[in-house]
Amino acid sequence: MTATPPAAPADPGTPVPADTPALPPVHRGPFRPGDRVQLTDPKGRMHTVTLEPGKAFHTHRGILEHEALIGLPDGSVVTTSGGGTAFLALRPLLSDYVLSMPRGAQVIYPKDSAQIVAMGDIFPGAKVLEAGAGSGALSCSLLRAVGTEGELHSYEVRDDFAQIARRNVEAFFNGPHPAWHLHVGDVAGCTGTGFDRIILDMLTPWETLDMVERALVPGGVFIGYVATTPQLSELVEALRERGGWTEPRAWESLVRDWHAEGLAVRPDHRMIAHTAFLVSARKLAPGVTAPPRRRKPSKGAEAYAERRQALRAVEAARQAAAAEAQQTAAVESQPAAVVESPPAATGAQQVAAAGDTERP
Repeated sequence: MTATPPAAPADPGTPVPADTPALPPVHRGPFRPGDRVQLTDPKGRMHTVTLEPGKAFHTHRGILEHEALIGLPDGSVVTTSGGGTAFLALRPLLSDYVLSMPRGAQVIYPKDSAQIVAMGDIFPGAKVLEAGAGSGALSCSLLRAVGTEGELHSYEVRDDFAQIARRNVEAFFNGPHPAWHLHVGDVAGCTGTGFDRIILDMLTPWETLDMVERALVPGGVFIGYVATTPQLSELVEALRERGGWTEPRAWESLVRDWHAEGLAVRPDHRMIAHTAFLVSARKLAPGVTAPPRRRKPSKGAEAYAERRQALRAVEAARQAAAAEAQQTAAVESQPAAVVESPPAATGAQQVAAAGDTERP
């Protein structure tokens, strides 16, 4: 496929031009040059090729010319030269593409992308903010959901990752998507507002909640994607402490295939288990605080409160020590005051002083 030159990132809130053409229907119809085709052999092994006239797919059991695939309908069976191996030819699904595309950062797995799109209620025409873009896996799912009438603003702090994400997204959609705005920088500096949904795949998403509260519309959905339980705890408690949010919900998804062959029906030996935790909450109207959730007393909550109090005390002591050190350094940097000696007494003054001491 011919590479498309990277487009300049748009500023947050930049409207999509009215004359932007719709994306070509690259996922239906007969195979064409430039299409990505997934070839599956009898053992279930998959190979992805991009069709180009004059090119061929080589295997140890024969050669498959690309021109033998061009023009065939999706879901055809082709055989390598000399009556070798038969391959099933299909266009790869988004889930197939995500797991095989070039990566910079770790991708969000399809099982988690599906949860984000469904539980985050990503709808056609929505204005969505995501950070970080990573390799563009979640961006593809979000762009599919918002459509050409919506907006997706993706932030990535690393330029090399952003370029990988751009290439992957444009390769999947066969060109630039009119709803996508890719920004290289920290999402904390985002000045856009009116976002319907915000998804953060970051190390410390709780540190950007000021931006989230300003940018998200009332009733909007916030989703955090974190890998560890300490991150999960910090994000959930930060949302509770700030108020103005519905009770945070935290969950993970585990996917296990099943082997089904006749009467032999059993779980597969392998599964996609923990990849990350998802945390979601909805923003309330300005000045509104949700009624406190009734809970039984929890030792875990008490221990967390004590830990937070201890951390605040340590932070306050650190700031006080830093302020004292700064004040001491400022004093030491000032020039020392010069103490002037009194002028020496003259001879007459010395004689008069001696006479005063001799008088009874």
